[in-house]
Amino acid sequence: MRLTMFSHTANHPSLTRFAWISIAAAVLTIVLKAAAYLLTGSVGLLSDALESLVNLVGALMALAMLTVAARPADEDHAYGHTKAEYFSSGVEGTLILLAAASIAAAAIPRLINPQPIEQVGLGLAVSVAASLVNLLASQVLIRAGKQYNSITLEANARHMMTDVWTSAGVLAGVGAVALTGWERLDPIVACLVAANIVWSGVGIVRKSVLGLMDTALPKEDQIKLKKALEPYNKRGIQFHALRSRQSASRQFVSLHVLVPGQWTVQRGHELLEDIEADIRSALPGVTVFTHLESLDDPASWEDTSLDRVEPASLEMQAKKPHQSSEIAAPHHDHEE
Repeated sequence: MRLTMFSHTANHPSLTRFAWISIAAAVLTIVLKAAAYLLTGSVGLLSDALESLVNLVGALMALAMLTVAARPADEDHAYGHTKAEYFSSGVEGTLILLAAASIAAAAIPRLINPQPIEQVGLGLAVSVAASLVNLLASQVLIRAGKQYNSITLEANARHMMTDVWTSAGVLAGVGAVALTGWERLDPIVACLVAANIVWSGVGIVRKSVLGLMDTALPKEDQIKLKKALEPYNKRGIQFHALRSRQSASRQFVSLHVLVPGQWTVQRGHELLEDIEADIRSALPGVTVFTHLESLDDPASWEDTSLDRVEPASLEMQAKKPHQSSEIAAPHHDHEE
């Protein structure tokens, strides 16, 4: 077995600088929206301020988890620390749901006993300014999240964009109250904002849970992976036990490569080097594990599932360490 270790931080620079952008944007929008609420008394604008408070807590959590995720692999965490990002996105999703409940609790009394809204023009202007701050910051995070494949940055960006769209709805509600005089329209809009936040929170929590459960790579990446292997199929090389998983910004792929039994170890090694290089070309930054097996050995076909099933005829042999079929074939593991 040959194991090659590379620093994760060399290919993935620290993302904490983006968390600081999120923190700064959250603090600024909290100040602006709180001022807008004090000026107008609008429960809709209060809902915006509460959501921005959740943004701040989420941004602080993101900063902490991105710091942990950037640590290189060690003896206790051989696959790195990138899964720490899922704790950040999971916590942020939960906080979003709590904020939605708070917004609904604040809006319902105003729905039953409507209150007048004052200084609408100034309040709207301040809220628009806060929304522009969120819009600009979210665009930076969206690009960074896609570039570095970071669920933490993606969750923050999606939450901030949700804040932008919900702010637009709130502004429309406040403006409608000013035009129509129907005061119940403001808490109604606030309840709609809460419903929208619930949808966003559930989506973030779901994605975090899937990540912790070692979900396979996205479909588009799986297609790229299979296309990288197609040229080898035409040469008579076969593959099985092809598995993948997403671990926040890291991706892992493992597969068994079957070649004619008469091949030398050197020839098989060179083939695996080519296959791994092609996979990394298709999926930059991916960590690849390959296992070489013989097309001519029936035992090669007994480990296609996650749990190896020993045929009845090999049960006695499997009990003898020196005759274990697990080590009968050369093994070639790389971590890139």
